[in-house]
Amino acid sequence: MRLLAVPLAAAVAATTMVLVPAATAEPLPAPAVANAHPAADHILEVDYQVQETGYWCGPAATRIALSARGVYRSQTDLAAELGTHTGGTDWIGQVTGVLGGYVGWYETREMPNDPPTQEQKDLLWSDIVRDVDSGYAIVANIVAPPGNQPPGYPPDQTIYHYFTVIGYNDVDRTVLIADPASFSGNQIYWLTFDQLASLIPPKGYSA
Repeated sequence: MRLLAVPLAAAVAATTMVLVPAATAEPLPAPAVANAHPAADHILEVDYQVQETGYWCGPAATRIALSARGVYRSQTDLAAELGTHTGGTDWIGQVTGVLGGYVGWYETREMPNDPPTQEQKDLLWSDIVRDVDSGYAIVANIVAPPGNQPPGYPPDQTIYHYFTVIGYNDVDRTVLIADPASFSGNQIYWLTFDQLASLIPPKGYSA
């Protein structure tokens, strides 16, 4: 798979680069996912796509979330609506505004504490359960440093990124991620809730 070297979001040093896979011409079908307790899985149906440029993770994650509500917009259109530039999408509130404009519901949750407080973690879990059970996906703005990364991420880089939470398991306390970067082919995968909570600070999420 061809890799593109692109700038990270504007909040990080301009000299930092991240590798992401080039997008395919057509949306990719979401791969099957497995879990030890499938009866406890709560999973939304979404239209998954790989981000079409190295800096369109915000538009792609927003598109995935909208598809859970039957709204289908191109990444190009969403990039324009989000104000995304070659440095990325600057703030999770821009995502909240676009999501809310199409389907209502959404508000911005900031998580400035790193590590997050127990109150912030409790709210995040409550938001995931409420949103998924109501048919809404969550878009998270994450910071993934070496040593704390989702599967397939470049291990020697800090990755500034957006992905979509599309499910949870209330027995394992895990969350299902639709990741538009598709690092090493990892597109839809489970994370522990605690890892998700550790990845979001000091950014935030739309719920």
